[in-house]
Amino acid sequence: MDLTLTEDQELIRATARGLLESRSASTGARAMADEPAGYSAALWKEMAGLGWTGLALPEAHGGVGAGFLELCLVVEEMGRFQIPSPLVSTAVCCALPLARFGTAAQQERWLGEIVRGRVMSAVPGRWDGTGGEIGAVERDDGFVLDGTAQFVPYAHVAEDLLVVPGAGPALLVDATSPGIVRERLDAVGGDRPHRVRFDGVAVPRDRALTAGRPVAEAIDAYGAAATCAAMVGAAQRVLDMTVEYAAEREQFGRPIGSFQAVQHHCANMAVDVLGSRFLAYEAIWRLSAGLDAVAEVSMAKAWVSEACRRVCDTGHQVHGAIGFTYEHDLHLFSRQTAAWALAFGDADHHWDRVAGHLGWDA
Repeated sequence: MDLTLTEDQELIRATARGLLESRSASTGARAMADEPAGYSAALWKEMAGLGWTGLALPEAHGGVGAGFLELCLVVEEMGRFQIPSPLVSTAVCCALPLARFGTAAQQERWLGEIVRGRVMSAVPGRWDGTGGEIGAVERDDGFVLDGTAQFVPYAHVAEDLLVVPGAGPALLVDATSPGIVRERLDAVGGDRPHRVRFDGVAVPRDRALTAGRPVAEAIDAYGAAATCAAMVGAAQRVLDMTVEYAAEREQFGRPIGSFQAVQHHCANMAVDVLGSRFLAYEAIWRLSAGLDAVAEVSMAKAWVSEACRRVCDTGHQVHGAIGFTYEHDLHLFSRQTAAWALAFGDADHHWDRVAGHLGWDA
């Protein structure tokens, strides 16, 4: 694995950083989160115009034809600046499985719409029984869905839902279909998760993908890896602001960064950030290359989730009481990274998967 970015990749990252930094002031990020949609519709339109929604999609459907790695460079910058957006739920969790498992007609119909900024949300089945259960009954003209899904991000603004029932193929469900109820849930992060209830929801047969469980596995793999990229961006920003604060904050007539204990705190944070970046991008690189990445994704999600929490906790120790105030940026990072740590499986879930890869039953 070579972590050196190409010229095009550097341009993508620089463009993303420049745009998102201009929107990243605390008041700006909070203003987006406070909007009814939970994100800035104007910024979303601008992101689509820059091609971010189609970075990993083929040119035949209006995409850029780059890859998942390039898309994760943007996601990392979003994590760095705490910009709320349905990019992961739409361009990662829906578009990539659709590009792999959708029929030609489905790809023709939906991928171009995603590139142009159509919002979608994924509702993967949870094979361990958590997060809700959705059943599908097959009929002559299609399928009927019943059940409940929990913590579906941006479901309230989604025009379509990519639903993976407990059995059968994944389904592209019109979010306005009769029988669908979306309820907002209180959550520590800013991704606006919703409970989605399906009560006799009819889905036409032409909205069925070519696979079921593999779609759920793809959603989890891509989603977990992209979330790791966002956490890496957040952890890097927390490290940067902590080092800056330690250089400016004075105590006993000298900057607190001159004390060995504070220096060691920052050094430990730097090790966690670098380790997280290597693990995250190895998983992302393998997924981009079409290689098996089950173990690498779980290693990354488990480690990055815990490392990012350590980085935020240590940042709070260095900042002291000011970091716990709502007005301080560190507050935003701590809340959001806590939510990301649970998304697509928490650390314990992924440590069990790593153990299984080593030959032990979880």
